[in-house]
This record gives sequence, structure tokens and C-alpha cells, in this order.
Amino acid sequence: METIAQTPKKRAAFNLSVGLLDRLKKKAAEEHQSVDDFVESILLDAIYYEPNEATLEAIEEARSGRYAGTLDASSFEAFMKSIEAIED
Repeated sequence: METIAQTPKKRAAFNLSVGLLDRLKKKAAEEHQSVDDFVESILLDAIYYEPNEATLEAIEEARSGRYAGTLDASSFEAFMKSIEAIED
């Protein structure tokens, strides 16, 4: 199995906003990666990630704008009752 490091590379140049580049540098450093490797891993995740059926259904439900109800977080009991009311 080829790893990212073994895959042939081709140079590409992008114009990024200063703020975005600064954030990428910071996040790459937090992950102990070079900016190149960090950006490549983000792009690979974005291109190859395919959500499962349950996730696709949840995305569609969220996008539909249907009102699911209101959660009462004033206490645990109130919270559980509000969840039960939504599920009914």
C-alpha cells in the first residue's frame, strides 16, 4: 500500500489569503506536520470521504429546515422530557 510520502508528487501553487495561510501554518505545527503535508491530508479527506447512509440522511434532514422541536436544558429531567416529546 502506498503512503502519501511514496506517492509521486507534482508541484502546485495556490494564492491563499494571509489569514488562511497563517491558520494553516498554526494547525500544521499543532499536528507536527509540514504545511504541504497538512494541506494534502485535508484535501485527501475532502475528496475521498464518502458519508454513510445515516450521515447522508442526517444531512438531508438538517438541510430540509424541518423544525424538530425545542430542548429544555434547565435540568436533566426537563431535558429528557423534551427529548421524549420530540421523539413522539
